Amino acid sequence: MFEFKEILSASLVLFAVIDIVGSIPLIITLREKVGHIQSGKASIIAALIMIGFLFLGEEILNLIGIDINSFAVAGSLVILFLSLEMILGITLYRDEAPETASIVPLAFPMIAGAGTMTSLLSLRAEYHVSNIIIAIVINIIFVYIILKTSTMIQRILGKSGINIVRKVFGIVLMAIAVKLFTSNIGQLL
Repeated sequence: MFEFKEILSASLVLFAVIDIVGSIPLIITLREKVGHIQSGKASIIAALIMIGFLFLGEEILNLIGIDINSFAVAGSLVILFLSLEMILGITLYRDEAPETASIVPLAFPMIAGAGTMTSLLSLRAEYHVSNIIIAIVINIIFVYIILKTSTMIQRILGKSGINIVRKVFGIVLMAIAVKLFTSNIGQLL
């Protein structure tokens, strides 16, 4: 049931997809625009969204007639595009920042967005649910710490340090996308 390797892999996938370190500049911009960001509230709501989608996402797919392997293949393509954004420093799609920041866009869609949801269902096709939940909790704790210390982290890493971290996780995410694609496409054909 509990497997360290699955927990580690799922945690790394979610860490790369959520890309909270790469989002530090956006977090700082949001903090400047709206003043205070409720780190705890944003983290808890993001966790609830992710865990809820982990359990209900497959039922929603079944309701509309899509199997988990098809979703995993589609998800691997979304993850691939996210990794390209991270590696190449381009923006394929990004919502504009609204007036409030703790829930929207921070908890959703920045932390628990389309890429995260897709990743969760893709992970569910390969890993045990309990290991994915532990990975979600680990990531939410990390997200909370980053949200609380984003200004200090920006000072320590600097712009180039954040860019290096973002590119490294982009490459990791790309490799994960390829793995998800190859392991699920065979079951569809």
